[in-house]
Amino acid sequence: MSIHTEFSVRGRKVTVVGAARSGVAAAHLLARRGATVTLTDLQPAIPEEDALRAAGVALELGQHVPATLTRAHIVVLSPGVPSTQPVIEAARAAGVHVIGELELASRWLRGRIVAITGTKGKSTTTTLTGRMLEAGGHHVLVGGNIGHPLSAQVDESRPETIHVVEASSFQLESIDTFRPWISVLLNFSPDHLDRHGSLDEYAAAKSRIFVNQTAADWAVLNADDAAVAPMASAAAARQLMFSMSDSLPAGVLVRGDEVVRRTAHGDQPLLPVSSIRLLGRHLIADVLAASAVASIAGVDAAAMTEAVEGFKGLEHALEPVAEISGVLFVNDSKATNVEAARRAIESFDSVVVIMGGRFKGGQLGDLMVPLRERNATVVSIGEARALIASAFDGAVPVREAADMSAAVRMAFASAAPGTAVVLAPACASFDMFRDYAERGRVFKQEVARLKEEWNGVREQ
Repeated sequence: MSIHTEFSVRGRKVTVVGAARSGVAAAHLLARRGATVTLTDLQPAIPEEDALRAAGVALELGQHVPATLTRAHIVVLSPGVPSTQPVIEAARAAGVHVIGELELASRWLRGRIVAITGTKGKSTTTTLTGRMLEAGGHHVLVGGNIGHPLSAQVDESRPETIHVVEASSFQLESIDTFRPWISVLLNFSPDHLDRHGSLDEYAAAKSRIFVNQTAADWAVLNADDAAVAPMASAAAARQLMFSMSDSLPAGVLVRGDEVVRRTAHGDQPLLPVSSIRLLGRHLIADVLAASAVASIAGVDAAAMTEAVEGFKGLEHALEPVAEISGVLFVNDSKATNVEAARRAIESFDSVVVIMGGRFKGGQLGDLMVPLRERNATVVSIGEARALIASAFDGAVPVREAADMSAAVRMAFASAAPGTAVVLAPACASFDMFRDYAERGRVFKQEVARLKEEWNGVREQ
């Protein structure tokens, strides 16, 4: 479906800004396509230096040299690089074409694109959508903001390929012609306000997923989230709604123990709700979204059910870790915003929450009601500890921990049998960890140590 198979960078000077995995993949792709490539990053050293130099990529590390951007024909931004940086604004002012890595890669794809965005649930939905489409016999490549960057998939792209792409607001804000065959907007709530500046800017970035779609395309939308439909109001694509209730006149919904697609001709069963093996009722919405995409793609009910039955969820997304003396430990390190933390909390009747890190915006007070309804205790970590204590102001017990080891032990001490201890930070990880994945792994390591200690005590 790509309209850019003729796009060429041969002999052109291209500067890639940001040496995270997307930027590195873009640099390699551009070099293979004949560009003169420079990769620049503020870090003084990166692990991929030798491989990049061997591929013919020039490196400028430790600073961004303005002339490297202003004298380029094209500047490609890694998603983590804000497009408002002065050096990038200067490149634009000099007439340089500035695009994101997602946009760059999409220009060379030969297959169709399914793009999935939302504040919460993108990775689960993207992974499950890929599994459903594969079970239905399609050639599928899954990537984007999860797994492999889109630039790393270009060489494998075939006309029959369906690219299932997790698309973040950081990626969508820098698209130009990126056009999904099927776009998915899962939900919307405040997040990344430290990057986007305002809720309106964040919404505008998410809404760009629809901007290049036509009446031949589809938009899959969450009917249960009042913020979603207005964001897609200008979309030219056909709309397919999904809902956790049985009230939709048309769309993908839950009817009793079945997920069905309702049309004017009746209800078509897609899969049994009992086949879903995920913690947290809100994750059913992600299954509905994936089922909607698979239904559009012609995947039959048996293949959808097979994919769902074999899917136990993702690491760091309401991931059961261990049970110690009747206390269940759950890793939801991907819950990096307030809404995601709320959903994690509401997944359990009794809970102790490990929360904190680098706050990205939103209202922590929105967690007050679900926490109080569960007589919950919060164990706070990281930069946001004072903010968390202030937000709950004695209405919810808050205990401060110096690190993850202390947090796990404090949480266990606060939990009765039948309680879940959930890492649901509502914050980014960068104050204490490299990323949310490292935070989740450290949490699991500390739980494993606690279990060994507890079993040792019981055996004495």
